[in-house]
Amino acid sequence: MEKLLKKAEETHELTKEEIVSLLEFPFTFNSSLFIHSDRVRKKYVGDEVHLRGLIEFSNYCKQNCLYCGFRRDNKNATRYRLTEEQIIGFAKDAAEQGYKTVVLQSGEDPYYTIDKMKHIISEIKKFDLAITLSIGEKTFEEYEAYKDAGANRFLIRIETTDKHLYTKLDPDMDWQNRLKCLDNLRELGYEVGTGCLVGLPEQTLDSLAEDILFFKKINADMIGIGPFIPNANTPLKDALGGTFELALKVMAITRLLLPDINIPATTAMETLNPNGRLIALQSGANVVMPNVTQGDYRKFYEIYPGKICVNDTPTKCRGCITNKIKSINRSISTDYGFRRKISKNCF
Repeated sequence: MEKLLKKAEETHELTKEEIVSLLEFPFTFNSSLFIHSDRVRKKYVGDEVHLRGLIEFSNYCKQNCLYCGFRRDNKNATRYRLTEEQIIGFAKDAAEQGYKTVVLQSGEDPYYTIDKMKHIISEIKKFDLAITLSIGEKTFEEYEAYKDAGANRFLIRIETTDKHLYTKLDPDMDWQNRLKCLDNLRELGYEVGTGCLVGLPEQTLDSLAEDILFFKKINADMIGIGPFIPNANTPLKDALGGTFELALKVMAITRLLLPDINIPATTAMETLNPNGRLIALQSGANVVMPNVTQGDYRKFYEIYPGKICVNDTPTKCRGCITNKIKSINRSISTDYGFRRKISKNCF
């Protein structure tokens, strides 16, 4: 294990078989993995933690993914849409609290037309904010319009690179189109984010290793990794779900292979472990996305059950995460948090 970790830290390369072997080690023996991944994080992206203010503006979705609480066939969801003015207002409040990036996230909701999104983006840019979009599969023309309006980053998780599993869990969706979306975003000059769910039914360690190598192959700028948490209002309600430990290992290995990217300590990790985000920050992560959505909408954005902080205010979330970050001797970044790519020759 130490030989593999030394290789990964020095060369940022591992084979599929080597990744699987690291994933197979019992969690109790993995402190060394997290030490190596945290050391790579410190070397390449430093000790500053980037905060992204998350605005969850709609839980309507035209898709029917088996694992997601937003799936269109979930009749028990309390649906909502924020107005353009609400979204812009929440972003303005986030800027006044010191955020330099906001993340606009929703289901795939056709209600928000190109013109609506362009208006929202262009108005938010007036607050001197970087903008990340996480709104699903769109056409090249839509992505281009949002980029021209001022969007900087786009997050669209591949969820799994296992085509058979993807087809089974994401009916009516096309894995190749997912790849095309990522290609289009890169062509348009976005910082491109993707990621995977860990612990999906029938998912294997081989599949997770392929996911990590896929992130490396496309040279993604951001990777979001979280455990799959079954939702009672979905067909996968009785699935076992993923574990915090395995998700953390996938994240740590991703850091070793992509040393200079941005990796969030995801909320789903803290849903499974009370200190999940802090542990992730000490295992390779360098980003946290506090929720800046206001009011009862936070509790209705239920992709998975048990999500943390649904009854908190944005001010409380900001103060809480700031104190946690300081408790591990890390500081809050004051810049936009764009990826600072390191030349491959430096690897």
